[in-house]
Amino acid sequence: MSGSIDNSAGTTNAWAGVGGSYGSELTRILLCESIQPGSDVSYQTCKTLYAFHPLGAKIADDPIILAQSQRREISIPNSPESRVKEAFEAQWQEMDLDSYIFGIASTSRIYGIGSLFYGAVGKDGKALPTNEPIDPWDLHKYQIYFSVADPLNTAGSLVLNQDPNSPDFQKTHSIAVAGQPYHSSRAVVLMNERPLYIEWSNPAFGFTGRSVYQRSLYPLKSFIRCMKTDEMVARKSGLLIAKIKQPGSIINNLMQIATGVKRALLKEAQTDEVLSIDPDEAIETLNMQNIDGAYGQARKNILENIAAATPMPAIMLNGETFAEGFGEGTEDAKKVAHFINRIRMWMQRVYAFCDVICMYKAWTPEFYETIQAEFPDYRKIDYKTAFMQWKNSFKAEWPSLLIEPESELAKAEDVKLKAIIAMLEILLPQLDPENMALTIQWAAENFNDLKLLFTSPLILDYDSLSQFMEERKKQQDEAAQATIAPPEAAPPESGRT
Repeated sequence: MSGSIDNSAGTTNAWAGVGGSYGSELTRILLCESIQPGSDVSYQTCKTLYAFHPLGAKIADDPIILAQSQRREISIPNSPESRVKEAFEAQWQEMDLDSYIFGIASTSRIYGIGSLFYGAVGKDGKALPTNEPIDPWDLHKYQIYFSVADPLNTAGSLVLNQDPNSPDFQKTHSIAVAGQPYHSSRAVVLMNERPLYIEWSNPAFGFTGRSVYQRSLYPLKSFIRCMKTDEMVARKSGLLIAKIKQPGSIINNLMQIATGVKRALLKEAQTDEVLSIDPDEAIETLNMQNIDGAYGQARKNILENIAAATPMPAIMLNGETFAEGFGEGTEDAKKVAHFINRIRMWMQRVYAFCDVICMYKAWTPEFYETIQAEFPDYRKIDYKTAFMQWKNSFKAEWPSLLIEPESELAKAEDVKLKAIIAMLEILLPQLDPENMALTIQWAAENFNDLKLLFTSPLILDYDSLSQFMEERKKQQDEAAQATIAPPEAAPPESGRT
């Protein structure tokens, strides 16, 4: 078929009008030819990438989402653990602290730094001054609210001192949000990556951490071109090329009409229909066989470049599934698990900041009165002493992402059980009654931890057990002495000569 169609993508200005002002903002940035490897990013560029780039939110949020996909395992020894733990978790949910921690972590990855702060409102409805500390023992008296601030909100207060001889060299203290100062005890600052000496971060407005988009701007631009290629391939994949025999030099109206009818029939033809053409004519689709290899490899390389620049495991970006899943502990899963563990360690200081506030809000004097009524042992302990005992023994640990299947866990518990039995068989015959009772208590506690093998706990009266062991030991000693001692001579019988 003679003729050609030129429907190629236009210039950057043509693309700028697609999708309204929001779409044009992204395309003006990422289709700009001045963006080269090493180009810096600005606050607005980071915001645009996060809001509109297909990988923007994935890069910033997915590691945090995966890190928070499991709940922390909280334990509070030396306390009425079930009641105290329940009150803490209920207060944590009420204040929605997971969302605020997600917010500061995401903001920090987007811009390089983020801040979480809290305010307080009294019973009279008036907010307490933000530049003054709040006595933690009085936190339960106030209504607490949290907020997350990005670098534009805190601009000017988080520049960081660059004097290496200063005590606050590259350290954050109090912040000011929109010019309003907050006491250092009421805010926590989180930076993505450590600050470099005299290395200004444009998105963070200071000598602070760096945005995850700073090194990956150029490959993120290349990914947009991959999207344009995908759209072009999808648009051209339905194109039919008809090799129709052209008429001679003298073309009459009848020949033109016949050719037009043949094109119309080809366009309308569907499955189960028959279309006849001349033997020397042919109908084909556009040949794109060579696109898959070169384009597919280029797209994969771009994703790997973005992952290396972020940095994060490439498997989290390219959409491939794990070969065996987290439960099998494959190398890909291990890399992701190690990466997420680092994210959890990075967020730990924010969790510690929120944990303390949640404790004072959950374990109030009124709550402690219910504990004293339920547990008589606490009636002799004052509120602050018990609170500090609980606070100091508080532990929150993340479970492992590499969760083994239940069958493998059962095998591991079976090995532990055999080890406990072997220990008892060796030690019990050689111990005194008191240590024997302690050893049995240790074994029972370990039995109760094997929940896949024993669904019901083993509960023993250890005082009675210790007393029984002593009595049994005494009986065994008496029996042993009777066996060793020689029998006494029988007295002679009387009345015999």
